[in-house]
Amino acid sequence: MFYLIGLGLDVKGISIEGWEICGKCEKLYLESYTIELPYKIKELEKFLGKKVIELDREQVEGEKFIDEAKTKDIALLAYGSPLAATTHISLVLKCKKENIPFKIFHNASILDAVAETGLQLYKFGKTASMPKWRGSYRPMSFIEIIKENSDIGAHTLLLADIGLNFNDALNQFQGALKKNKLKMGLIIVCSRLGTDGKNIVCGNIEDLKNEKINSPFCIIIPSELHFLEEEALGLKEKI
Repeated sequence: MFYLIGLGLDVKGISIEGWEICGKCEKLYLESYTIELPYKIKELEKFLGKKVIELDREQVEGEKFIDEAKTKDIALLAYGSPLAATTHISLVLKCKKENIPFKIFHNASILDAVAETGLQLYKFGKTASMPKWRGSYRPMSFIEIIKENSDIGAHTLLLADIGLNFNDALNQFQGALKKNKLKMGLIIVCSRLGTDGKNIVCGNIEDLKNEKINSPFCIIIPSELHFLEEEALGLKEKI
């Protein structure tokens, strides 16, 4: 059997059922290339009571490790909810094509945890990613998604790729805005939601440069705010 198990947002965020399944699996694999975990893998191993084998993107997308599930129980652990990363659906499709028994254990992810800001989830549009710029590699497709969402009055969730620290993310954001001749007002930054170290701050880009933000983090570009959203963000008295 192949198990695809969401870890949730903290080291003890896995479901009871998922934790029990980990105990019976012969191998536990971990997909850790899509996000910087807010805890050490050793902490996860201690909680699960088992060794965890890290897989890189090539190994996960190569799908060969799933063949082991034809003869034994194995699991792939993924931070947050296991199908939030779109590439993971291909693992399920492989199981279906090759008649490999599988089961999915869903969990909390950043996609629902951002509701803690007070923003209404149904008002979010497309989610965008911000890659780390390297040399002449400076993708700005996230700007188009922000514009599309803004045009329909939707908030934008902007996810920072692994290896991109907060200050660099803000500088990249400013650079992309300048290149596209756009101005930005209030943005919201969420760090380590679902953990004891969670942090939610809002303000303009320059003001937020003084904030200490740990990974993983995300940036929200809000559209027009409902009065309850303003109140939740502490803005109602200021507007």
